[in-house]
This record gives sequence, C-alpha cells and structure tokens, in this order.
Amino acid sequence: MAITLAACAPTSSNAIVPAASTSPPARPGSTASPTATPSESPTPTATPTPEETIPSVEETPQPEQTPPPEPAPTEPVNTFNKAAMSIDDPASLWVVSNKLRPLNPVDWTPPDIINVPVASQNPPRMRQVAGDALVAMFQTSVAEGAGEMQVQSAWRAYDVQVRVYNGWVARLGQAQADAQSARPGFSEHQTGLSVDISPVPLTCALDACFGATAQGQWLAANAWRFGYLLRYPADKTPVTGYTYEPWHFRYIGTDLAAEMHNTGVTTLEGFFGLPAAPDYAG
Repeated sequence: MAITLAACAPTSSNAIVPAASTSPPARPGSTASPTATPSESPTPTATPTPEETIPSVEETPQPEQTPPPEPAPTEPVNTFNKAAMSIDDPASLWVVSNKLRPLNPVDWTPPDIINVPVASQNPPRMRQVAGDALVAMFQTSVAEGAGEMQVQSAWRAYDVQVRVYNGWVARLGQAQADAQSARPGFSEHQTGLSVDISPVPLTCALDACFGATAQGQWLAANAWRFGYLLRYPADKTPVTGYTYEPWHFRYIGTDLAAEMHNTGVTTLEGFFGLPAAPDYAG
C-alpha cells in the first residue's frame, strides 16, 4: 500500500523563510543564462567620493611660498650740470678765485655794480643779482627771528684791494696777512659777489665769534636758500687757504647753492674738483 508523506509546515516562529527570487521567470523557449563567475564579470569598484580623492589641506604639504626678490637699488641720477657756467670767466656767477686762481684780467671790474639798499658800515656795493638776494636774505633773517644784519664790506675795486692788503701786511706781516686777506687780483670781493656781514647792534665784526651769534648761526644754516655760500668754513683752511670767516659769504646762485647744500660739499674747490689752494704759487 502506498504511503503518502505529508509535508509538515514548520511551527517555529524562528524558521527562516527563503526570500522570493527577484529574477524574472524565463520566457518559454529561452535558455537561462548561467551564473557569471568573477572572472567573467568582475565586481565594479565603488567610485570614491570627493572627500576620498581630495586630501584635506592639513594632510597635503603646501609648497613653500618664495617672496619675490627685492628690486635692486638704483643710484639716483645726478643731472646737475657742472659745466653750465664758467669757473674761469670773472663775469660768471660760478667763477672760482683763490690763491692759485687769480682773476683774468687781475683788475677786472663788474659792469653792473649797484648800491644795495641795506644797512652798512661801508658802501654796500655789489652786482645786481647778488644785491637783490642779499636784501631778501636780510629781510628773512628778521622775519624768522634771527635779528638784523648789516654789510661790513662788499665790492672792492682792484686799487682798493691793494690798500686793504697792504694795510694787513703792515699790521700783521705778510704770512699772517695772506691767511686772512687776499692779494690784489685774487680777491672774491673784486668780483662783486662777496660780502662781509655783521650783526645789528654791531658785535663780533670780522671775528670768529660772529659764528656764535644768532645771525651767524642763521646764516650758516640758511644762506644757501638765497644763493649764498659760507666761503671759508672752519675745517677747510687747507683747501681754501683762509682761516675761518663766518662773516664772509659768496653769492653763487640758488641752483649751485642748493646742489652744494644737498650733496654736503662745502667748498667750490671740492665741488668742481679743483686743487686745494693753501698758498700762493709764488
């Protein structure tokens, strides 16, 4: 007799029921594709996220930033023309007269001498351009609180310089006279561009103590603004040939005066590259 075995359904709640297949049923007459093996169909690699492909700033060393090189310093171009005026022509504002450079001719007289309208001990006669600058300088000294000034001596003709020099020789001897007074034909006063200045009221006239007065100190610091140069500085006797004369100023024009002030050159000999002139040639 045939015995039919009935399938017993599991009664336990823990029984695992296989999931229904999601594969579509095979169409009639079709052949089911065999299951692909790994070699036939490799499992695709998961596409990395941006966070995985781009490391963080902390993780990636940054290249060291090299600062751009500093531009090489360039020397300022000095455009001042030292040949703009003659240093030999006695009519030139830049003429250089010293113990090795007499005026040519030695008795030269400026053609434009005027009386300068300023206080003076002796006739305040100078060339027009130098006199106009002197008036402005004296007025500015008062306006800026340095006090009043006057002319002690200005232009001297050749024959006047003969008398002045001979007087110093008679008083001091030739060696000492040559240290503080020019021989005729070698004097800056003869050019009409030089002036000896003293304070008002009159003290320290033609004396080194003038350099310590308010007027003397102001002139030393400001004369260049008006085209004047302190011609015989205290430390340049071996160059100029003359002892310190804080009262003696020479008009050279505002262009040259400003250039010498800005470059720190204090003598015409040094500025124009001329030989020092401590003594006369003979």
